[in-house]
Amino acid sequence: MTTITEVSRTLEVSARMLRYYEQQGLIVSARRPDYAYRVYDVENVNRLRIILVLRRLRVPLKDIAAILTNCDAGEAVAVLQARVREVEGEVRSLNAIRDALAMFIQRISGAQDMAQRVALLGDEGLLKAVRALGLSNTTLKEKIAMNEINHAENEQWRKLNVRFIVLPPMTVAAFHYVGPDPEEHVGDMASRFVQESRLYDVKPDSRMFGFNHPNPSPDRPNYGYEVWVTIPEDFDVPAPGVKKHFPGGLYAAHAIDFGSFHEWAWLAQWVENNPDWAGNGSPEGPENMFGGLEEHLNWVWAAHQGWPEDGLPGKIDLLHPIRKRQ
Repeated sequence: MTTITEVSRTLEVSARMLRYYEQQGLIVSARRPDYAYRVYDVENVNRLRIILVLRRLRVPLKDIAAILTNCDAGEAVAVLQARVREVEGEVRSLNAIRDALAMFIQRISGAQDMAQRVALLGDEGLLKAVRALGLSNTTLKEKIAMNEINHAENEQWRKLNVRFIVLPPMTVAAFHYVGPDPEEHVGDMASRFVQESRLYDVKPDSRMFGFNHPNPSPDRPNYGYEVWVTIPEDFDVPAPGVKKHFPGGLYAAHAIDFGSFHEWAWLAQWVENNPDWAGNGSPEGPENMFGGLEEHLNWVWAAHQGWPEDGLPGKIDLLHPIRKRQ
């Protein structure tokens, strides 16, 4: 049996992602009677290796689940063949972009000064340059190239459905841990607090927030995570929890499925490129994610229920502090 920490380090996958794969039913862990943390047997470690390989090949999790749970080899092959067709379409698109770029290079290489180059690189200039080229199948290539260039320009952050949320001042029970698998440690602490205090019975609108504290860094072997659970002002918080007061603030919010934490970068780009709103980060900087928060939706309810197997799917609001630009 292999511990969650050993699996995380050996296969270079975060404990958070391991928990997510478990929630999706892709792998299963166990708890030994004499050991506090989850462990994996050989079969599940091997399943995890397959999952990681297929994810690196950009196979969606729902397709991976079908491959791992369906004994019909024909259906598994069909899933992978569909992915091959998608990749071939991406290759054709990238080739079209490469050909279009070659056209543009040819057009601007004879420009005498910067003003001419800028003019040729304007949107209308690009359209005219493509139309003017006399390559074979020019009309088809023009359409493909311009469509793909426009698509490439439409970066992921531009597609975000960002909401604006004002968090009110709140009293919270805070749990903090620095070391291996910090999310696991503080999650267990907070879950026990919710269950033992019967918080949900007293405050059914209780919310749970988390953030790195400190952030992962090459300079330190471990990072930390802190969890806040909102509580009534007069509520007792036994150790290791600490009662804190959060002043609230204005945030740009983007909802993700559990595990899609790479979308933090998209939200940061959205804020950076927004003409009306700017980041309003904490003075502590990267030590606490610049004041960013992760709200784990329905978390307190799930902890109160004892984490039912048929519970709600994991959803998280990424919350980036913002302010109006001057």
